[in-house]
Amino acid sequence: MGSRAIGLAVLGLLAPVCAQGPMQSHEGGGNPNGNSSAPHHQGTVQNSTHSALEHAQLGLSFAKQEKYKEAVLEYRKAASLDPALPRLQLNLGLAEFKQGQFEAAISAFRNALAAEPANVQARMLLGMSYYGQGKFLDAAKNLKLASQSQPENNDLLFTLAQSCLWAKDYTCASEEFRTLLLRDPDSANTHMLMGEALDGLGKTSEAIAEFESAVKSAPQQPNAHFGLGYLYWKQQRYSEAASAFHSELTLDPDHAPALAYLGDIAWKSNRPEEALPLLQHAVETTQGPRIAYLDLASIYDQQKKYEAAEAALRKAIELDPTQADAHYQMGRVYQATGKSAEAAAEMHKARELHAQKDDSLRGQISSSPVKEPQTQE
Repeated sequence: MGSRAIGLAVLGLLAPVCAQGPMQSHEGGGNPNGNSSAPHHQGTVQNSTHSALEHAQLGLSFAKQEKYKEAVLEYRKAASLDPALPRLQLNLGLAEFKQGQFEAAISAFRNALAAEPANVQARMLLGMSYYGQGKFLDAAKNLKLASQSQPENNDLLFTLAQSCLWAKDYTCASEEFRTLLLRDPDSANTHMLMGEALDGLGKTSEAIAEFESAVKSAPQQPNAHFGLGYLYWKQQRYSEAASAFHSELTLDPDHAPALAYLGDIAWKSNRPEEALPLLQHAVETTQGPRIAYLDLASIYDQQKKYEAAEAALRKAIELDPTQADAHYQMGRVYQATGKSAEAAAEMHKARELHAQKDDSLRGQISSSPVKEPQTQE
């Protein structure tokens, strides 16, 4: 995951935080060589503090050069000498964050907040570190607190909305995206994400309206036509869905989900000769959506190509072993090939499984939520 893009592109946290007070530089009356005219009885504490300051300042210098590993080493040396040095933990967290070391960053940002609970930057970066770990509920909790202090920060609000979306808190996501759309009603990206949130709430018709707005605002936007087509597909509006999938394929001829669902429409319309090359293209282009393997298995089963059907079903099960449909189909393939014991085991497995298929649009567009937050247009 790109920690730099998370920290910089989304929140604009470009530079290390220069601490106030003693961490800035020696006072004007001091000697830069460290020979102080201060009374000797202050020596032990003062020398320790100066050493911590020197390490901290060197850490700042490394961080400004984007040498974050070296910066971390200096900050940790400073912390071992003076853990209460102002803003030291925040700078340490920033350096860890920019290396993608989210666990270490979280620890430092927590320490920074313990010393300065109202530090909004530490709160934002703590939320972003949780996002980087894929802990979206924790990310949303901290970003929500930060947004209360900066309600006009659209980048912060946008990242909060994405965290809610990935956490499947669709109510939170739709509320935040709605606020963003009031501020920028022509953002195709926000319309799409709002559509995903509404679809997650079961409001498919409203989600379609959002994707229609996205396509109108930015007809070249990746995944906009696919998302619209998928929502039409869910409502069994296959003609409109096919048109949208074709539009996506005009932009990206290798768009695997569009190929797969276009193939599924052909298969459902009893046109296996049209469906087969589309589905094969979908799985050859990438790993392929699960539905492509299920449909391919059905076609191969119909053609009595049982070995190919079994291979396709194994791939579908690998992609999601919790769904009953692939196990049921596998049982039928085993029955057709005389493998009675294997067939019984698969049918039993199918009866055991009660998990419902995730048919949300979010599940179709990306299989892995751990990725860089998108930027608002």
